[in-house]
Amino acid sequence: MNHRKAVIVPVSKVEAVREELLSKDMLDHYRKIKASSTLGKGFLEIPVTGGVAGMETIEQPDPEYYIRQYSLRDLLQDTIPEKDLALVPSGWHVLGKIVIVSIDERIGEYRRDIARKLLEIYPQCHTVIQDRGIEGQFRQPQREILLGTSTETMHKENGCLFRLDATKVMFSKGNLYEKKLMSTVGSGELIVDMFAGIGYFTIPMAVHAKPAKIYAIEINPESFVYLQENIRLNKVGHIVEAMNGDCAVLTPQGIADRVLMGYVGTTHEYLEYGIRAIKNTGGMLHYHETTPEKLIFERPVSRIREAALREGRQVEIRDCRKVKKYSPGVWHVVVDAWVY
Repeated sequence: MNHRKAVIVPVSKVEAVREELLSKDMLDHYRKIKASSTLGKGFLEIPVTGGVAGMETIEQPDPEYYIRQYSLRDLLQDTIPEKDLALVPSGWHVLGKIVIVSIDERIGEYRRDIARKLLEIYPQCHTVIQDRGIEGQFRQPQREILLGTSTETMHKENGCLFRLDATKVMFSKGNLYEKKLMSTVGSGELIVDMFAGIGYFTIPMAVHAKPAKIYAIEINPESFVYLQENIRLNKVGHIVEAMNGDCAVLTPQGIADRVLMGYVGTTHEYLEYGIRAIKNTGGMLHYHETTPEKLIFERPVSRIREAALREGRQVEIRDCRKVKKYSPGVWHVVVDAWVY
């Protein structure tokens, strides 16, 4: 099936043409009827499954899909034995033109079949990658190409552009609320982002909040390349200064109105550097941690208080938030603490 063909009709005739296409089984139910990108608001594009006699068809440059109408399990019911259909993934991530999916090893022999069906669901995508988790200090994704050749893509989120290689760097869509929240704070401030990655927090803050300056520190050389590229793509080079190296060495002292510690795993080992970065008159610390559910806010709050005490500073806890479930019994949380 061609997922881009459409006919252009005047708004006044849309319903009649839609009924005609429906009767001929030519209406593509997987795409939306949308305003014509070539003739303007007075005309609509009706998606069709192929050429329609008596009507001129076009290739839509920007089709809009009813993604949620598809069921991957339904599409695979003639390929995978019924007893194994329950193992078919029910969720995946789409980053730009790449689909990232985790597939149970028990149906590993059907990986390419699953990948082919995912590209049917997302014809705008060109590659499917299997996700096998994260490893190491740099949080390197362990991923394998199932279909396609290119692993680099451009992803748009919250009005910002992110170029990345999905096999080399992480991009978590589960943190979207937190990234949007951070894009609303810091106007006119001097900010230090200690674990900048490819610009997950730095870019939306620079684009939307317009701080005076952001020092964005990233130790992973591959992530740093994309951090620089994303600064350029989003035209925020006048705000962001990218620094490649260990934040334990590069974090400036006593200058920041706001410090982001958006890394999880060993973040607490760097608390003293985050606290030292905040100016003497006070500033906000956004501290991320993965915490057992029974200690969900108690542990990160106590770690901040203890680190501040060691540095001769005081803290006032302003907010504690759950970001997402990290693993069974473990939560990714954020604590906002005013350090003075």
